[in-house]
Amino acid sequence: MVLASPLQVSAQQPASAAAKVYAEVCAACHATGVANAPKLGDRVAWSPLIKEGQAVLTAHAWVGVRAMPAKGGRPDLSLEAFSGAVAHMARAAGGDWKEPDAAMLGRIRAEEAKRIAALKAKK
Repeated sequence: MVLASPLQVSAQQPASAAAKVYAEVCAACHATGVANAPKLGDRVAWSPLIKEGQAVLTAHAWVGVRAMPAKGGRPDLSLEAFSGAVAHMARAAGGDWKEPDAAMLGRIRAEEAKRIAALKAKK
């Protein structure tokens, strides 16, 4: 029997947490394509979204975009958990997105502020 080192287990935990958030929150739409949500693993549908970049796409989804409600419809969801699930979906479609660290979360927050300002300017 081979046991994983503590480093290996730690590295695996974020992916498991992200997959759990995907299953509990995101799959309702992203597993079936409800309201044109890009399906998990659909490289064609996800390609233009992945090209937007991790911070931009995550911030737009966090604020709400197209038919997607803010925070995936879960107001109690943290940005960390949400952004991990978005990275999980992007990776499933071929994106080379990492679990968001403090620096990425900062970039997402900056993009969130820009997105909110742009939406307010349209009103």
